Amino acid sequence: MKSLKIGDLVAKVPVIQGGMGVGISRSSLASAVARAGGVGVISGVHVGYDEEDFEKNTLNANLRALKKHIIKAKENAPGGIIGVNFMVAMNNYEQHVKEAISAGVDLIISGAGLPTKLPSIVKGSKVKIAPIISTSKAAGVILKMWDRKEKMTADLIVVEGPKAGGHLGYNKEELQNIDSIDYDKEFLEILKVAKDYGEKYNKEIPVVAAGGIFTGDDVLKYINLGASGVQVGTKFVATHECDASLNFKNTYVNSDENDINLVISPVGMPGRAIHNKFIERVSTSRPKITKCYDCLIPCNPKDTPYCISEALINAVKGDIDNALLFCGENAYKVDRLYSVDEVIDELTSKL
Repeated sequence: MKSLKIGDLVAKVPVIQGGMGVGISRSSLASAVARAGGVGVISGVHVGYDEEDFEKNTLNANLRALKKHIIKAKENAPGGIIGVNFMVAMNNYEQHVKEAISAGVDLIISGAGLPTKLPSIVKGSKVKIAPIISTSKAAGVILKMWDRKEKMTADLIVVEGPKAGGHLGYNKEELQNIDSIDYDKEFLEILKVAKDYGEKYNKEIPVVAAGGIFTGDDVLKYINLGASGVQVGTKFVATHECDASLNFKNTYVNSDENDINLVISPVGMPGRAIHNKFIERVSTSRPKITKCYDCLIPCNPKDTPYCISEALINAVKGDIDNALLFCGENAYKVDRLYSVDEVIDELTSKL
């Protein structure tokens, strides 16, 4: 079995679990993946959504819950690798990163923007860092900036393709013409960028494929292309160990291909979600926004089309008709709930 090496960290299987939505991936899912030999990842956005003081003291509730879930995941998966996924566009980004470091996280993965400040925040710690990018141009920009300003480079690169869920690094027009995006060609160019900076820093920078990876054949394809591993989100949502409600998981099981549509989030970034009553409502009218959770920098409650925090919290709690149900392109292929071990076994079956 091929392992995934991230500096001095070694995952027994080359699979990283995506950090998904609000509360979809917390300590339960992350520790299960780490115990199975992969890299378990906690979503850093509103991880404290169910803390008693979340509504009144959102930031402190999130920071406290973040630390709690990292520590719990590490305890439940001794020797395993636990990461956190932070959106660059989130408010209080630096505070969240520092809290994750103090809690003993192994890896910080960061996308939805270029994580320009990440190296300076983690400096002096053992935490590994990984940008999420979609193009070789973005890879070149972020690694050049880290090199020039911080004399550091990435420990891992996640290349997110157009078939992923959540916020995507493409515009809507590109995603509507998805066949015109040559992800494989871009991936090969990113491998070259990683090789150049790896040679400069005398280290190997593993490059991981992400977005639309669903089967063992998909994994084998990218390993043969030069990937060190893969990042998978959708299949892990549909697991018994996933931290989301059963209602949310079953939207994947019960969906068909026509249910999966492109949406534009309140911050202007496209994403992919399962069509439901919520999407129908917000496409014709603006719901009343009674509270701002101060989650994303570009969001203004005065003119945002809907509150993405509220919609994602409703999703994890199972209030499906009032939720934004982010998913990858292949969510409709999920036909039942799996165990994490089953997912890992399938993904690595051809290696």
